[in-house]
Amino acid sequence: MPFEVLTMGRVGVDVYPLQAGVGLAEVTSFGKYLGGSPTNVAVAAARYGRSAAVITKTGRDPFGDFVRSALDGYGVDARFVGTSDIAPTPVTFCEIFPPDDFPLYFYRLPKAPDLDIRAGELDMGAVRGARVFWVTGTGLSEEPSRSATLAALAHRAKAGVTVFDLDWRPMFWADPDQARSCYAEALRQTTVAVGNVDECEVATGEREPYAAAKALLAAGVELAVVKQGPRGVLAMGRDGSVAEVAPVAVEVVNGLGAGDAFGGALCHGLLSGWPTSRAVAFANAAGAIVAGRLACSEAMPTEAEVENKLREAAATRVDGKA
Repeated sequence: MPFEVLTMGRVGVDVYPLQAGVGLAEVTSFGKYLGGSPTNVAVAAARYGRSAAVITKTGRDPFGDFVRSALDGYGVDARFVGTSDIAPTPVTFCEIFPPDDFPLYFYRLPKAPDLDIRAGELDMGAVRGARVFWVTGTGLSEEPSRSATLAALAHRAKAGVTVFDLDWRPMFWADPDQARSCYAEALRQTTVAVGNVDECEVATGEREPYAAAKALLAAGVELAVVKQGPRGVLAMGRDGSVAEVAPVAVEVVNGLGAGDAFGGALCHGLLSGWPTSRAVAFANAAGAIVAGRLACSEAMPTEAEVENKLREAAATRVDGKA
């Protein structure tokens, strides 16, 4: 059976400090978690009962073994997790300074194994058959991953829901000026674009949310989702529909996994056939929940938890407190 959600791209091990408000030089204890944005999206989708898999690569090391066992534990199929000998499995450290400062330190040099994905290695039948196929901007940052990502998109030919997570990470690009042309090529072959205002600006040159959404639609997608942090989310469809979702109040612990939680929840909403406004509101609430927790993959909520958060947010607005 085709996967309901198939993601492609970054994987690694997140090593997060167990003390907030302390720099890495002073931290004394850490937690180890599965990481990588598209990997976390697959985990989040699986948490809602969706069949999910990820196309990626690890190094030939114990952290690669950890990635596979963690995916198995989360119910994500690991059959497309390959092994590359170019480098060890990446490790990412962060510092936690709530509510809005979470510096990331990526150990992916000289090149991460997940950027060694090659077009000839892909199961194009699985790519074409997945109900949702999710790719990221990081996958376009280097060869051979760039060609593999674009080949997968071309073979899929906008079948089903094809999502491009803009995922702008400037440190991954040897030539950041090349990003916009790569993004434009991917946008022509996808049906949904998701990004925050910084990422939208890289992709389109537009930073104002409405202008950015219109530019993404003009670039070829059917649905543009612009995340605005504390200002909520804007979603605009090619059919002229517009949905604006208010932010969900949360005491932030670690904001790094919120976008991945949003992505997995959005996949669930789109697969469920919900109206855009409901799918985006559900995704927004899922992101808020994870922002209030330490880890990323381990923090992904269940559907019941998200629905409860939505009810809480609605009650707060009715009471006039938000």
